[in-house]
Amino acid sequence: MVKRIDHFVITTNYLEDCIDFYTALGFTVRQAGERFELFSGDFKINVHLPVKELQPHAAKIMPGSADICFEVEGDLDTAAGELRKKGLKIELEKSTRHGFRGEMSSIYLRDPDGNLVELCQYPG
Repeated sequence: MVKRIDHFVITTNYLEDCIDFYTALGFTVRQAGERFELFSGDFKINVHLPVKELQPHAAKIMPGSADICFEVEGDLDTAAGELRKKGLKIELEKSTRHGFRGEMSSIYLRDPDGNLVELCQYPG
């Protein structure tokens, strides 16, 4: 029944730093009132602030509890170098993991709230 992810929500304590982090990854940001949306590929991330979440929302909201993976375009080593130039810290260097389509290479970062962000690339 489920076809794909349309969007997901993260809650941040550090709105400006959060926006800066995800735009450094290549997301574009749109603001509508107090609502922030980050767009990339064919999905978006809604960014909420604590106690200002839209209703309905998750039962136990906790900034920094997400563990998410994004597939990158182009070469992962090049992407890692570009992220370092932008001041982002790679927490775990290139390693082999298993994703939706099988074996992949990944690097790991943390966003300003501590969410684990994996960037991956499939062979070929």
